[in-house]
Amino acid sequence: MAIERKLPPWLKVPMPGGPKYIELKEILRGEQLNTVCEEAHCPNIGECWERGTATFMILGDICTRACSYCAVTSGTPVGLDLQEPLRLAETVKRLDLSYAVITSVDRDDLPDGGAFIYAQCITQIRKRSPGSKIEVLIPDFQGDPSALASVMEAGPDTLNHNIETVRRVFRRVRPKGDYDLSLRLLKQAKHLNPNAVTKSGMMVGLGETWDEILETMQDLRDADCELLTIGQYLRPTPKHTPLVKWYTPGEFDELRLEGESMGFSHIASGPLVRSSYHADEQHSAATAHMVLG
Repeated sequence: MAIERKLPPWLKVPMPGGPKYIELKEILRGEQLNTVCEEAHCPNIGECWERGTATFMILGDICTRACSYCAVTSGTPVGLDLQEPLRLAETVKRLDLSYAVITSVDRDDLPDGGAFIYAQCITQIRKRSPGSKIEVLIPDFQGDPSALASVMEAGPDTLNHNIETVRRVFRRVRPKGDYDLSLRLLKQAKHLNPNAVTKSGMMVGLGETWDEILETMQDLRDADCELLTIGQYLRPTPKHTPLVKWYTPGEFDELRLEGESMGFSHIASGPLVRSSYHADEQHSAATAHMVLG
């Protein structure tokens, strides 16, 4: 059963518009780069851009899938921009980013799902900004092991792939995805590069139960996933899947504690948390955990 769209007080954020936000927006427009911050209507765009961080969205801005929770435009993409990795790498260098996050739309129209471009982005950033850490938030590449291998061979510091929701709800909101495939991808990524940190993210508020959330968290740990983000689902438009529940800050704190007891290296859990929220801090926590472990 859907609930009203009126935001509870803990979900209200200031309108973006600070000087760093404006500067970053101008740079991104000049380089013809997309960000998931804008395309997915992220509520943290003001805070993150003021910190000088953004999540770059490669492979265009049209997704071949139509997940019912997502604000990114779906349809049939046209072409492939082979110069995008170069422009992205130059932008990372220009912004002097210590931590760069790269994601994409799904490109099921491409034989490798766009894995080659991901690998090129990592390679070009390494050449120009060798001190930068790189996180990639990848699609499932339709289960193609060679596509995943090409990305992992390029050496990302963090491999992120979002499970998004619990098993029972998954098929309803991600009809072209596969819950078990996503788990296998995370496990295989760690096998391909044991030094990389693996990460996933999920939304709550889609009709899942508390026990189902905990089951999904345990499934991720069983797949050797080290980092997790948990945030509140916000319905982008009335056409998207209905919102069923507002979770309170206290409930998010409980989920964080549950995850810590399961053995995650770090959990970012809160109403406004998204996949890339303070991603640099999460990676630092994971690497510190490796050293201590």
